Amino acid sequence: MFRYFKAVIIAVLPKSESLSATWAFPLVVLSAFMIAWGAEVAQFLVSQGLALAMLAWLQTLPEFAVEAVIAWKAGHEPDKAHLMIANLTGSLRLLVGLGWPMIFGTATVFHRINHGRPLKEIILDDEHAVEVLALALPIIYWVFIWYKASLTVLDAGILFLLYLIYLVVLNRIPPQSEEKIEDMDIIPRTLLRSSKTIRNGGAILLFLGGGLILYFVAEPFLESMLLLAASLGISQFLFVQWVAPFLSEFPEKLSAFNWARRPNMAPMALMNMVSSNINQWTMLAAMLPVIYSISRGTVSPILFDSHQEAEILLTIAQSSLGILLLFNMRFAWYESLGIFLLWLIQFMIPATHRLITGIYLSWCLLEVVFLLVRRKQLNALFIFPRLLSKAGKK
Repeated sequence: MFRYFKAVIIAVLPKSESLSATWAFPLVVLSAFMIAWGAEVAQFLVSQGLALAMLAWLQTLPEFAVEAVIAWKAGHEPDKAHLMIANLTGSLRLLVGLGWPMIFGTATVFHRINHGRPLKEIILDDEHAVEVLALALPIIYWVFIWYKASLTVLDAGILFLLYLIYLVVLNRIPPQSEEKIEDMDIIPRTLLRSSKTIRNGGAILLFLGGGLILYFVAEPFLESMLLLAASLGISQFLFVQWVAPFLSEFPEKLSAFNWARRPNMAPMALMNMVSSNINQWTMLAAMLPVIYSISRGTVSPILFDSHQEAEILLTIAQSSLGILLLFNMRFAWYESLGIFLLWLIQFMIPATHRLITGIYLSWCLLEVVFLLVRRKQLNALFIFPRLLSKAGKK
């Protein structure tokens, strides 16, 4: 894969940039695995959800950096303000529309290899009810943001508070049981079998080491890919909405796909994506009006035009559907396929955005009716209070 990647970029990019890309790409891969191993160890020290939240922060650092630069420039160049929402909505729709189905696809391929039959569904663990409900809250608040057509510093404070509540709840959930250590890769398994000092120190080093590598190589990697996109004739808007988010989310996709190839780790892989969704709906979105206001030198709201409102509604509808599908704590093959096909259509044919939004909302309505009729399928709502009660007794 590295050889093919190297051949492509050398053929397209200037020599200096092609050299930058060839050393940056393998280092991004290395950082992704280091951070993922750190998360595998950490889930036995704190709750898996809290470990994934830490993982999501490190993995989405490039995305935060890209958005911060866009927001800062928008403060000085108002004609670029629309790029903030383009990058945010593109990133979120990529996670659900492409990331979730690719997790399922990877899991089912390896399930067929190991068991001779395809995977019908990914069954979430009880503790994942926290992530499912935590993603629902900011999406509900974003309906209000969409309705008033602006994103303000006050909204940023509320989104930050929602994320803080999410972390507090995660901190109450107990770590994984030691019986699951055997399912880990050799590096996290070796650390978990070591003394407490080595185990804890190893997890910290993996997180810090992977995070530092990612911090230093993210810019040259993204810059070289930006030039590659320009060389291939990709427009600025298309790059900001789709190419930049895909590249900046590349580390988390690598670690998630690595977990998805092991069916028993597929739920963790899916929750890795959901955790990033929560991070971006709250903290990434909250950062925008703050950076934008600092850049302008005064507290300023980010106002949405009709096109941005349509993009936000489409994104809200897609994420709402994703959450409703996870309320039964299962993710089925046909749900994965449906989400992917709808994302692919709106990606390939932008003129269908209004139609796809209508389909998402109609599907959401059907899911709500189905959940109300068969209330036993509201597993996440029933599991969550039991989870908190159990955590309170420990």
